[in-house]
Amino acid sequence: MASPPLVRFVDVGFATSGSVILQHVDLAIERGEVIGVTGPNGAGKTTLLRLLATLHRPTQGTYSVLGATGDTSPEDLASTRRHIALVGHSPAIWPELTLRENVELVALLRGRPDADESLRRVGLDGVAGLKAAHASLGMQRRVEFARLLTWTPRLLLLDEPHAGLDTATTALVDEVVNRVSGGHGAAVLVSHDPERIADLVTRRLVVKAGTVSEDER
Repeated sequence: MASPPLVRFVDVGFATSGSVILQHVDLAIERGEVIGVTGPNGAGKTTLLRLLATLHRPTQGTYSVLGATGDTSPEDLASTRRHIALVGHSPAIWPELTLRENVELVALLRGRPDADESLRRVGLDGVAGLKAAHASLGMQRRVEFARLLTWTPRLLLLDEPHAGLDTATTALVDEVVNRVSGGHGAAVLVSHDPERIADLVTRRLVVKAGTVSEDER
């Protein structure tokens, strides 16, 4: 028997304050897929990622994300989120901690306490003691990818993953994507540069005016 998809949206929509952001989204994401998402600014791409991360709950339709549905308890939803990684435009780091501590904390939560190798691989080993609040945006983004080197999510969600990163670090981003999709997971990449992710993706979606459709190119 075939495994159920990791994600299934049926007629999903999301609206806030009377404004419809997404509507009538039908989507299934299978294990091994790497989905590229393109579309103009304000079309709903980031909202789609947040729905996939279960940070937004649809205001229309039905959904399942790693088995979590609209009826899932808060405790079980929290457990589901432990298998989802979302890297957005703004780095989600603790500014009062050092770069090393930001990586170590996530690594400890995942049962992998050694963060030094991950910091080395993203080129931060020499500045690991710097407070995150004093680090550049590029350094902060590299911290997020250093965290991803310490574990493998089942659902990887990346918003403009290559922006602001040097060549060596973008290669590590590609490595993480391939590791997730090559295991039992899937990845969704939002990018304004579809050619940059062309070799990674197995399928393309276009978000436009609140709708999501397959890109047949």
